[in-house]
Amino acid sequence: MRNALTVDVEDYFQVQAFAGQIAEADWDGLPHRVERNTNKVMDMFAEHGVKATFFTLGWVAERYPALLRRMVAEGHEIASHGFRHRRVGDMTPAQFRDDTRRTKALLEDLSGTAVNGYRAASFSIDSRTLWAHDVLAEEGRTYSSSIYPIAHDLYGMPGGERFSYRAGRGGITEVPVSTVILFGKRLPCGGGGYFRLLPYAFYRWAWRRVNRDDGQPAMLYFHPWEIDPDQPRQHGAPLKSRLRHYSRLSAMEGKIRRALREFEWDRMDRIFLDG
Repeated sequence: MRNALTVDVEDYFQVQAFAGQIAEADWDGLPHRVERNTNKVMDMFAEHGVKATFFTLGWVAERYPALLRRMVAEGHEIASHGFRHRRVGDMTPAQFRDDTRRTKALLEDLSGTAVNGYRAASFSIDSRTLWAHDVLAEEGRTYSSSIYPIAHDLYGMPGGERFSYRAGRGGITEVPVSTVILFGKRLPCGGGGYFRLLPYAFYRWAWRRVNRDDGQPAMLYFHPWEIDPDQPRQHGAPLKSRLRHYSRLSAMEGKIRRALREFEWDRMDRIFLDG
């Protein structure tokens, strides 16, 4: 079974864990590593002959349009991650609409391709922000992958659907991040920090169980900064944030390569929209 391979294209200083330490106004003055890291990700995908969906920040695309051109040239899907990695709940519906419209137009102009997908910063569509599905549908989105149906201190919708479904008045397809059931408990198996911290064997087992027992595609997501153990450190950030962000960065690339060898992967649109 083909599974969904996704990358959230943002730089190390744009993550929610450091939102209280690094101001948006300072981003341009920091060392940027997203271009180098995203190109390295695409090199890795090319080696393994896989295609992926790149949920790209408008802020990144505006500064590094060559990344989008390469994504298109190599057959990847470009989708939106919003403009500045702002959580949905931190915007009014009107602000969210403006952000959604602006980013879609920018990505399409720079890439020359239609942008149908969206992923909210920090999976911030939840029970309080379900109105976002209607805005996305009205603004021409076909699907969203913005809900993580688990409990987490930064995001999550524990009672949410585990697999793709039609959401909101517009019927946009929502594709939640992967989870697996073990002893009646829902566990995350979608990637990111959990993928760095937990043994690879757990993910191999979880994805196979989702494919075999649930009869559903699994999803892997990660960020370009997660394969960059030499990135600048934010020493003033809280210990919890530093542990969450920096733990096992050196192991991430090897784990991704194992996953690319052992499973079938493809773009979000081809799996969840084309059937």
